[in-house]
Formats: sequence, C-alpha cells, structure tokens
Amino acid sequence: MRIPRIYHPTPIASDSKVQLTDDAAGHIGRALRMQPGQDILLFDGSEFEYTATISDVTKKNVTVEITSRTTNNVESPLDIHLGQVISRGDKMEFTIQKSVELGVNTITPLISERCGVKLDAKRFEKKLQQWQKIAISACEQCGRNKVPVIRPVMPLEEWCKEEYQGLKLNLHPRAPYSINSLPQPVEQVKLLIGPEGGLSDNEIDRASELDFEQTLLGPRVLRTETAALTAITALQVRFGDLG
Repeated sequence: MRIPRIYHPTPIASDSKVQLTDDAAGHIGRALRMQPGQDILLFDGSEFEYTATISDVTKKNVTVEITSRTTNNVESPLDIHLGQVISRGDKMEFTIQKSVELGVNTITPLISERCGVKLDAKRFEKKLQQWQKIAISACEQCGRNKVPVIRPVMPLEEWCKEEYQGLKLNLHPRAPYSINSLPQPVEQVKLLIGPEGGLSDNEIDRASELDFEQTLLGPRVLRTETAALTAITALQVRFGDLG
C-alpha cells in the first residue's frame, strides 16, 4: 500500500511526537484503519517531508513519532495566480483540485456579471473552507508540500485592479495571439478565467484597460473548467515544469 501523505497545519520539529488534527486523525484511524507501527508521510507547508511512525491510535486521536526529514521540492518555477469566476455545482471543486495538481500557487474565487452562483457571505465562507480542504487533499495526493492559498471571494474588477508584477492574461476566443506566442521568459502569471456564460464585453474591455493581455487556446470555445486547466497546462509546458 502506498504510504499516506498527510498535511499538518503547524510546523513540525524533527525527532518529535505529533498529534494529528481531527480530519487527519479520522482519515488515518477510521478510514484507513492504520495501526501503531505503520508509517505515514507528513508535510507542513515547508520544503520538507517527514516520515513518521504511528505510536498511538484511539477513536479520536492519532499520535506519530517523526523518524526522518527529507527535502522534497516539486514546485514549478512558474508562479500562477488563478482568478476563477465561481462555477456551478462541483465544477469549481474540480477546477481547484486539478489546478493545484498542475502547480497553481494561488486561487481567487471571483464574482462577475454572469456568475451563476449567488450565495450570502456566510455560505461563501463555508465554501472557502471546503475549497481549502480540497486544495490540501490535492497536495496530499500529488506530492506537493506547499499548499496553495484559496483567497476570499472578491469582485472581478477589484481583483483585476490589484497590483501585480507579472504577466496578466485573459482568455478570449478572438484574441490576436496564443499562449505559444507569448514572449519568454515569464515567471509570474495572473490568469483570468470567466464563468460558463463568459465575461461581458464591458468586463473584457475593463480587464484590457487594467493591462490584462488577451490570449487564446485554440479555435474551439471551451467550458470554464476546461479552459482553466488547459491554459494552466499550456503555461506550465511553455514556462514551467511540464515537458
């Protein structure tokens, strides 16, 4: 069986005992039914990965002993900040999960004119917690040690106005050039992905005024979740670590 990788939200010291948090303890103790003496891998958001041996398992708590520490850096040299207009159903969760696996560093959920999701602040806060858990789970699965940040929900224009030193991109099917024609080198990208109904003409114009370059992926119009993951993959192939 593959050794489980578990995220621990606070810094880990070598040669120490660590009590796992509620979700992690439940996963190890109840879901996987692991027992004392078995090994797991822990990561805490640093560049390190820790091998740990389970020393105690109860219904609510799991304690492990750290036995070794290794450096495991699988982060892409390309820093991608994804601004994704919130999509319906499980599409947003899918986009977050897969974009984390593809190496995105920051994700900001956005509200636009044609955003199909209407929730109050309390429900958005719950969604935010859920999305962050999905990001953590994706890191556990794909081997990343640094967990991407899921930022609070914000209006599209407010996000576009933020200061940013890297390249800012907005996908558009009638853009003058593609990702493959972007100049090199690019180390930071702020990528805007619209909703199922697309951005309005006013939003596209406003993004351009705020220095977002229009670029295309190909001749076909893609669904929002397909567009996000295809663009991230294309950027990682051209400027990152996908060969």
